[in-house]
Amino acid sequence: MTPDSPDPQPRAATPRLAWTTPAPALIAVTGGGIVLAVAAILANEAAARLLIGLAAAGLLVMAGLGFRQRPRLTAVPGADPRMVVRTLLGADEYTRDQIIRARVVDYRRLGRKMPMLEIDVDHDGTERLLIFGRWDLGARPDDVYDTLVRTLRLSGETTR
Repeated sequence: MTPDSPDPQPRAATPRLAWTTPAPALIAVTGGGIVLAVAAILANEAAARLLIGLAAAGLLVMAGLGFRQRPRLTAVPGADPRMVVRTLLGADEYTRDQIIRARVVDYRRLGRKMPMLEIDVDHDGTERLLIFGRWDLGARPDDVYDTLVRTLRLSGETTR
């Protein structure tokens, strides 16, 4: 087969199995934090320096958290499917049996309905609620839910 000839068997589209905040968004937040830090240094008044500096620190912390938690959610298919969630302290892994319920819930934010992916899991004997929005996943929570249901073969224990 030559590089110019078409592929005789087109590849099937595989669903995305890892979701994270998009890198361009994190880079933009980092850039905004740097610009605000420079503006804080150049500010003439102490109050302006403080407020702009706090905004810069907030953006830089938000970007750092986003980079630290990449990828935020991963579905691992196979004979024993599982889900991996990255947090600030590291990765938590949940088997299909530890997933109590998964669903998409619409929350009102600033007058708009925003879908959020909610997953109830059994974490070391205690129930934990994991909530993921579009910022965390870099994709629509509805699409992530559908992929998780297919990949992890979730059936009776999930609601929507």
